[in-house]
Amino acid sequence: MSPVMITGACGFIGCNFVRYVNRVHPEWDIVLVDKLTYAGRKDNLDGCIYHRFVQGDIANYELMEHIITHYGIRSIINFAAESHVDRSIKDSRIFTRSNVVGVHTLVDLAVKYKLERFLQVGTDEVYGTIEEPNLFTEETPLFPKNPYSMGKAAGDLIARAYGHTYGLSTVITRSSNNYGAFQFPEKLIPMTITQALQNKPIYVYGKGESIRDWIYVEDNCKAIDTVFHRGRSGEIYNIGGVYNIHSILEVIRRVLALLGKPDSLIEYVKPRPGEDHRYATSIGKIMTLGWKPEWDFERGLTETIGWYTDNEDWWRKWKGGSGIDLVEWEPGYQKD
Repeated sequence: MSPVMITGACGFIGCNFVRYVNRVHPEWDIVLVDKLTYAGRKDNLDGCIYHRFVQGDIANYELMEHIITHYGIRSIINFAAESHVDRSIKDSRIFTRSNVVGVHTLVDLAVKYKLERFLQVGTDEVYGTIEEPNLFTEETPLFPKNPYSMGKAAGDLIARAYGHTYGLSTVITRSSNNYGAFQFPEKLIPMTITQALQNKPIYVYGKGESIRDWIYVEDNCKAIDTVFHRGRSGEIYNIGGVYNIHSILEVIRRVLALLGKPDSLIEYVKPRPGEDHRYATSIGKIMTLGWKPEWDFERGLTETIGWYTDNEDWWRKWKGGSGIDLVEWEPGYQKD
């Protein structure tokens, strides 16, 4: 296998994908890149096998060019992104740098050095919201409603435009909400688990009625691998859990029940600006490539709870011994 650069390798989905590649494609020659921001730690790769790790920003043109030429990179799988909606509302500039300028940098270099494949890892949030019983398809118009999804939509468009204009073999995946091991505890499921383990409050926007399509990270890794090998150049592939569509409140209550914790830990706060009501994704297109989700929500959630319970030292690095809440609540639109 010619060298593959995996960016964002220390983040949640990225480090799970590296582990997946080690198991399924041990012959891959992989070079890993990560900026090591607050949500990515080098020790997320402990036990992984790779040719080289480089700490760096994908928006740094000179550094990315050096990596591509020095290590003979022939393909890129781009996980690198700022991803938390709350943080994008407070400061969107870093999101634009990573999610827009960073993608532009990578595809520009991919064209310059005639790379064989560029896979952009995206999100279904770029579609906005969709009413029941409809599902997002790859033809659903883009309607991002917050700075995070705006930047991700822009990155997708840049990658696709480069593919059409310059003939770069580009594929894009758009997955629903991932959960599993190594997810930074600002996200809903790990936040709920870690707060509940400490008997700390779990904050819910509005009434918790927003609906999300949940996919276990292992299923997403397999889907990305499938698209990388079998996806048609220039195409987009949605990835979702199909039958794992649940509201925020349902998910929180299920986590609490599995942990034997009371619903009284839930505290309701004001709705978040730019909140989408419902995500639900059609996976008909990617299923034609031979992929389908294997993890049902109950099994995946139980596995995830077990990982956070067994790896308390990992999440306490951020939350601290006193169980400090990671969300900086903005008076005026969030916490009462």
